[in-house]
Amino acid sequence: QVQLVESGGGSVQAGGSLRLSCVASEYTYETEWMGWFRQAPGKEREGVAVIYVRGHSTYYCDSVKGRFTISQDNATRTVFLQMYSLKPEDTAMYYCAAGSPNCVLEYLQSNAYIYWGQGTQVTVSS
Repeated sequence: QVQLVESGGGSVQAGGSLRLSCVASEYTYETEWMGWFRQAPGKEREGVAVIYVRGHSTYYCDSVKGRFTISQDNATRTVFLQMYSLKPEDTAMYYCAAGSPNCVLEYLQSNAYIYWGQGTQVTVSS
């Protein structure tokens, strides 16, 4: 059972920055992709950014392109999400996830990921 532990959430004003971290207890054949999803109250969970842990491929949802950057440190099994130019609409619970989606259409789909962290809150005030 892979465990994911997130850290780094908090409250910032619009235009500010935050960095989220997620440490995986291990990498397996089931955790080829890791990434971040978010869920705001009353909304569905959406994929934000994911990264292929065995390479350098990354995918982002359109609303964060150019503002968020996902990266990894394989030595520590840590995935980071650097968030710049935060907006109030970025406010959500952010979850780290790990899985092995089969194709590009699944990279940002939550049902393609089988391991989840407990979540960390990000709140952006205007």
